Amino acid sequence: MEPFVSLTAVVAPYYFADVDTDRIIPHRFLRKPLSAGYRNFLFHDERLDAEGRERPDFVLNRPPYRSARILVGGRNFGCGSAREGAVYALQDRGFRAVIAPSYADFFRENCMQNGVLPVVLDESIVAAIAGQIQASPGSTVAIDLPGQVVRAPDGTRHRFEIDPSRKEQLLRGLDDIGLTLQRTAAIGAFENAYYRRVPWLRPVALRQ
Repeated sequence: MEPFVSLTAVVAPYYFADVDTDRIIPHRFLRKPLSAGYRNFLFHDERLDAEGRERPDFVLNRPPYRSARILVGGRNFGCGSAREGAVYALQDRGFRAVIAPSYADFFRENCMQNGVLPVVLDESIVAAIAGQIQASPGSTVAIDLPGQVVRAPDGTRHRFEIDPSRKEQLLRGLDDIGLTLQRTAAIGAFENAYYRRVPWLRPVALRQ
């Protein structure tokens, strides 16, 4: 996956609490092959009318936000099911980060596994950022992952926390499997030392 180091981009406000994954991508689209792309399914039932035309009042259809790469959401963002398609849809639409007070656990982990940074900030700070964006559409937010800092549209800086191992994965563009493969030498050394202590536990296929 693409590494995430820093990003300065237009931010779109979608500041609602308890946005579930069926709202992000309706379940009927999950049978579609990922190779065909999921970008057109993002917020499908809110973004498009029954004839498939864009609703002009929906935030991502408005000119200031068409190029947004950061989304500001409300608490418990991504709740509902564990569908990874919700993150695929955001990613295919160009989003590299979400800023919210909290996330559903599955959604947060799916973001990490796909190179999308789920930033957690205090609810009052997220509300303030959403207000700044709405007051000045097309505003940008800067995210510095190494420093763990978000710079809001008004210039204020806010530190966020992230698990060190997840931070490393995002910085290096590695999912769980990729990170494990980077540590094969250490894993092999541990395995050899372990089986020297308890050789009777070594699988028959590995015995010389």
